[in-house]
Amino acid sequence: MKLLYYKKFKWRLRFHNLIEKNYQTNNRFGLFMNIKMQIYLLSIVFVILLLNSAMAQTTGKIAGKVVDSETNEPLIGVNILIEGSTLGAATDVLGEFFILGVPPGNFSLRFQMIGYAPYTITDLRVSVNRTTSLEVKLSPESIKIGEVVITADKISLKKDQTGSIKNISSDQIELLPVENIGDVVNLQAGVVNGHFRGGRFAEVSYMVDGMQVNNAFSNSKTVEVEKEIVADLEVITGTFNAEYGRAMSGIVNVVTKDGDNTFNVSASANTSNYITSNSDIFKGLDASDATRNLDFKIFLSGPILKDNLFFLFNYRKQDFKNHLNAIARFDVDNYSDFSYEDPDTWYTEHTGDDSFVPMNWSEDESISGKLTAPLFSNIKLSLMYTRNDAAWKGYDHSYKYNPYGLATNHKKADLYSVQLSHIISKNFFYELKLSYLDDYYGNYVFENPLDQGYVHDGYSRSTGPGFYTGGQQKNHLVQKEKQINGKLDFSFQLTNNHLIKFGGLITKHQLDNRWHQIKNLYETLPEDENEFYYSVEDGKMIFPNYQPYILFDSTIYADVYHVEPDEFSAYIQDKMEFNELVLNAGLRFDYFNPRAVFPSQRRNPANQLLFPDNPEKVSSYPYAASQTQYSPRLGLAYQLGSAAILRFSYGHFFQMPPMYALYQNSSFRVAPSDYATLMGNSQLNAEKSVQYEIGLWQEVVKNMGAEVSIYYRDIYNLLSTKIISTFNQTEYGLYTNKDYGNVKGLEIKFDYVYSEFYFDLNYTLQFTKGNADNPEQTFTRAGDSMDPIPTLIPMSWDQRHTLNFTLSYSSSAFGVTATSYYNSGVPFTWTPTTENPLANINLYPNNSVIPSSFNVDLYAYWNFLSLDLFKAQLTLNVYNLFDTLNENWVNSETGRAYTGIIRESDITSHHSDFNTYEDRIQNPTMFSAPREIKLGLRILFNY
Repeated sequence: MKLLYYKKFKWRLRFHNLIEKNYQTNNRFGLFMNIKMQIYLLSIVFVILLLNSAMAQTTGKIAGKVVDSETNEPLIGVNILIEGSTLGAATDVLGEFFILGVPPGNFSLRFQMIGYAPYTITDLRVSVNRTTSLEVKLSPESIKIGEVVITADKISLKKDQTGSIKNISSDQIELLPVENIGDVVNLQAGVVNGHFRGGRFAEVSYMVDGMQVNNAFSNSKTVEVEKEIVADLEVITGTFNAEYGRAMSGIVNVVTKDGDNTFNVSASANTSNYITSNSDIFKGLDASDATRNLDFKIFLSGPILKDNLFFLFNYRKQDFKNHLNAIARFDVDNYSDFSYEDPDTWYTEHTGDDSFVPMNWSEDESISGKLTAPLFSNIKLSLMYTRNDAAWKGYDHSYKYNPYGLATNHKKADLYSVQLSHIISKNFFYELKLSYLDDYYGNYVFENPLDQGYVHDGYSRSTGPGFYTGGQQKNHLVQKEKQINGKLDFSFQLTNNHLIKFGGLITKHQLDNRWHQIKNLYETLPEDENEFYYSVEDGKMIFPNYQPYILFDSTIYADVYHVEPDEFSAYIQDKMEFNELVLNAGLRFDYFNPRAVFPSQRRNPANQLLFPDNPEKVSSYPYAASQTQYSPRLGLAYQLGSAAILRFSYGHFFQMPPMYALYQNSSFRVAPSDYATLMGNSQLNAEKSVQYEIGLWQEVVKNMGAEVSIYYRDIYNLLSTKIISTFNQTEYGLYTNKDYGNVKGLEIKFDYVYSEFYFDLNYTLQFTKGNADNPEQTFTRAGDSMDPIPTLIPMSWDQRHTLNFTLSYSSSAFGVTATSYYNSGVPFTWTPTTENPLANINLYPNNSVIPSSFNVDLYAYWNFLSLDLFKAQLTLNVYNLFDTLNENWVNSETGRAYTGIIRESDITSHHSDFNTYEDRIQNPTMFSAPREIKLGLRILFNY
């Protein structure tokens, strides 16, 4: 028997070592595949360049008409030139002109014709995918008025706006009290905590230079571009044209800068800390700590070969301890037992030093580099690389006294892109973009799931004090995605009134998911895995029988899959521009192939149940069918008088659900207990939204605009879950499309520019309803023996009122910007106490509202040294200027943060020698961050 046991144990260890070797080999294989795919991508790029193709839409258009100021007759042959560039045009027989392929930015446009005084429009703003419309009157030289110089008016930018589109320039972004582009997006009307017009988080497409950079697993943004390299930010919160897809609620398109013939150098060092009067909530903050949050930035751009090759480089390093601390009382291998009522029987080990330890810390590093080469006057080539490398932890209240047992998040993203644009003629150009995205996300305590640093689960105890006094989180997740994209867009000015755009996008995904629950190898051996003893030598409890161990995907303790779905889309749209009317009409086609199988018998998905005489109860595994969608889009803008635009838009928008919902639990195994399994579904349909919008923009006085929008959305086929009962009556969840929601709202925007002052206000009134907050809600309620929700309820992000206000003053010497936010409360689920008669009623979720919040942020700069080529600048950012305690979430019984209804039974059942019961309900994440003051020194050099 001993010999048999030894052989069995030896076999187990070999199996364990094989798993570890396989894990390490897969890491090396991933590196090999990374190199292989990069070589493959470069090969594609080389071939396409030989074929002289081009990239993605990142430009705008200037169009207009030139007439004689006295006769109003059209002028033929007027030369128009964008100063500082080779872009220009000449008027035709109708006096009309257009310039295609204009990069976003502010320009001076010069008009010249023999016999007429030169005419220049300065500060002419061009935004991506927009037409800047002009009407110019030239005066004969006989009048002798000299050269005419004017500043562009706002109507020139708004004339073709058929939807809710906001273009934010680099100059505007620089003046805002924000840390990243996401903060700028959240300032826009219709955006509530990342939700665009009432949609779920995963319904927004994030783009860099016209190419999507969403993570396919969750459909969240995976590449962060620093604000210093942004030339133009396009935020679309309503309906959008056919060229945009794979989104239902909104588009965020970041267009990056190019280098030019001027050397630009910018370097800054910033430090911040929290100055708060709420130290009883945010414990352990030291106001004298000058290095709590550190932020370093470097920006370089300029020519490598004058007029022929330019570069751009940006680097940012952030080391933030942030504002939430834990207390290092326990180490992961400490054992405590507070389960008995008699304190004399309690046992505790606490080898920590009781110091404050940052718990919601983050370390971020980003690098961006770009080369731009105008190969000829009509061809431009760009190469870009962006890398994001981040590690962070979120605050977990249950690990407040055992912070080292909490898993860390890791993220790495590398984006390579090649862009080529070719203007074939004055009315036709095309653009091509190729990109390769390598994305990594991990959540674990140790990268190797078999690391010997993992400890026995016997140390993981919380009974008594309500907090873990040892142990570790044992989930180990690694998700890798490799994504190749190729996008080709054509723009053809068919006539002066018709701009035809058409193009296509091909996407190839490689998704690799590895989730394991770390188990104990001794669970499979005869020895008692839970054996422990007190070691006098070590002075602590020891669990001798522990070896970290992971299982293959044939169990419920692992979810491992590798899939390679494909996507393709194509579109065509016609932008019809007339004197007083602009009409956008388009059609989009989307194709998706999951390239995965599904079980034909959902009641026996993995054939765990044997039915040799009933083949209809046995699953086969055919491939899921591919899916196609057609999306019509329509928008129009009608000019009312000289300074008002009335617009209307309508569209159908499709989007595949996040891909985790298609492939999760790819082994199809069902756990033996009810509601313990949630299974992906490769047969999921695309989610669908039908949207309507009407808006009015009015220039009240010069440089003062007001806009009102009303919108409505129906959202169908939302990701949801349904309950399936196996043939042996075990119930599990399956992702499906059955949730519904609708949104209606009103937006009011007001902005004003006067000299060095800028003012912006936007207000959103919104009603968001649906039958589920999240895809898993139906499954969770069924598992808790709760009835399905038979009606539409407010969503948890249904914020009724949102008000953002920005006031800015900016001069060459100094400037200051204040931004304030008012948010009415969002819904939460109020739970009545057992003594309340309402406790016997099955109340719907989201039946009450948390208190409203108000916040003010401040940004200021002072150029204390300013020379011809050199500038030194001090900067100040203050977040939460008035140190307001805004409630993020509340206690379900009291409806307020940091409170709770404490019963005598709660006090009696609380056993601890280091905390009280109140500690359980006083979670600092219930409040927004306290006042943070950030000081910086910035040096700028231009040559």
